[in-house]
Amino acid sequence: MTDRELLELVAAQVGNLTNNVQDLQNEMQEVKGGIKGLKGEVQGLKTEMQEVKGGIKGLKGEVADIKKRVIHIENDHGAKLDALFDGYKQNDDKLTRIEAEVSKHDEFILRRIK
Repeated sequence: MTDRELLELVAAQVGNLTNNVQDLQNEMQEVKGGIKGLKGEVQGLKTEMQEVKGGIKGLKGEVADIKKRVIHIENDHGAKLDALFDGYKQNDDKLTRIEAEVSKHDEFILRRIK
């Protein structure tokens, strides 16, 4: 093999290596672009998660407020029901006393009639 043939062979191999390196660089650029896209998507997901967390915090606050109101309503109505039942009991007691008194009068009237 002559020097010229050897140089042509070396030049051809260097050309192939240069093409291979260029192909690898192009692939690396594509990978970097894909990674940048993924970073953007991850950042978007982080933002969405922050919004979800904020919404959950808001819901927790609303649930706590509703719970507080329900407890207040239960206590308020419980007191009103207690008063209502006390009034019912008082009326029942009065009716029992009136019945007893009417029974006495009925007995008295029946004895007078006989």
